Amino acid sequence: MSFKVTFIGAGSIGFTRGLLRDLLAVPEFHNIEVAFTDINEHNLDMVTQLCQRDIEANGLNIQIQATTNRREALKDAKYVLTVVRIGGLEAFATDVDIPLKYGVDQCVGDTLCAGGIMYGQRGIAEMLNICKDIREVASPDVLLLNYANPMAMLTWACNKYGGVRTIGLCHGVQGGHWQIATALGLEKKDVDIICAGINHQTWYVQVQHKGEDMTGKLLEAFEAHPEFSKTEKVRIDMLRRFGYYSTESNGHLSEYVPWYRKRPDEIKDWIDLGTWINGETGGYLRVCTEGRNWFETDFPNWMQEEPFKYEADKRSEEHGSYIIEGLETGRVYRGHFNVVNNGVISNLPADAIIEAPGYVDRNGINMPHVGDLPLGPAAVCNVSISVQRLAVEAAVRGDDQLLRQAMMMDPLVGAVCNPKEIWQMADEMLVAQEKWLPQYGDAIAAAKTRLAAGNLIPTKDYAGAARLKVKTVDEMMEDREAARRNASEADKAKERPAAAH
Repeated sequence: MSFKVTFIGAGSIGFTRGLLRDLLAVPEFHNIEVAFTDINEHNLDMVTQLCQRDIEANGLNIQIQATTNRREALKDAKYVLTVVRIGGLEAFATDVDIPLKYGVDQCVGDTLCAGGIMYGQRGIAEMLNICKDIREVASPDVLLLNYANPMAMLTWACNKYGGVRTIGLCHGVQGGHWQIATALGLEKKDVDIICAGINHQTWYVQVQHKGEDMTGKLLEAFEAHPEFSKTEKVRIDMLRRFGYYSTESNGHLSEYVPWYRKRPDEIKDWIDLGTWINGETGGYLRVCTEGRNWFETDFPNWMQEEPFKYEADKRSEEHGSYIIEGLETGRVYRGHFNVVNNGVISNLPADAIIEAPGYVDRNGINMPHVGDLPLGPAAVCNVSISVQRLAVEAAVRGDDQLLRQAMMMDPLVGAVCNPKEIWQMADEMLVAQEKWLPQYGDAIAAAKTRLAAGNLIPTKDYAGAARLKVKTVDEMMEDREAARRNASEADKAKERPAAAH
């Protein structure tokens, strides 16, 4: 069979190459068309060279169509995978550094909190442009598989305003599933789960082993585990308070709720610096910066290494290739997908993007009815959904009043900042990110005027409670293997918890 798959943001180091390997491990897909597009021609060229070499080493007759012209790449595509990071590392730095001046200490800043909200403003503006191109030149039955963050906000905008059928994909459920099995001393394949909620705040509402409900045993198991008891303190405390384990990493989760990062002198009580994703201030920004610099340096060595093998046992747990396989071949696949709720989770809003179990076969993607989440987890999700809704509408309309309200309603921002601080922080972030926010022209002009007028609220020269220095290439040379691992993890649309490796 033949159809076209297009990767947007294909200059991602590890993610594009891994997803392509997953796809081409399916025997029926050895004649598909593949297109890569990215705004960075240099990054696109490097990733294309690696992937083309893999293809040829596996004996396949596929020539990647690599182009900076997005519409050319999208022409006649049946499946589109977005792995974009709008604004790149330059904008990402402002997502982290400007909120720090106001005491908002983020580990990642790509989903909620001040950084995630602004990331959404940039991402939605461009995703709607991408959707317009898809509508005009792609296949009429096209499916957009979005891996880019903020997952829920972008997927919400594409479905409501982009006019393109969009599914959001993430691997947090798989990583947490592995952790749960490990904590219980079991094999992952022997632990059955039902996980439901919203992306990055999905809850394991059912955990079973051979028909026995293990949910009540999780707290004791995690508290006793020699590694997780140190690295997952926030997740364990949420399990203690709410009764259910959450999908997201310690560092991510700590910035989505108001309790663990609002007092600088308490942050280190809740995090672990062994791995960035456990809570390091600006941790993902650091590893992405190091990873990009290292890949530039080490690329010739990557080209000398053994190519990827396109074999079934080499496939990752990323959902994308399995969804396409199910739709094209009819093989049934069960995963957890981000979709418009429409009653799947009955006590979350119908218009929200929820993450829940789904099944794929030749008939399509089908989402069973989950019912009510437990009241506590539902309350946590509903707070975040309110922030997401405000942020989506702000980005679509270019409405800075809604943007500021989203920041006020954000749990961590609201716990740390008063309204005047939030207003000034929003002004600073809008001005700093002007070139990626075309919809905010008037608002940015007004923000510049206010900032230039003086009489500003004093801010802090604050590096965060747990900020680590970005390593130079020379420093990374001292441990090449660690630098290589970092580079392969860093430039992904969403990071994978270390425990999932």
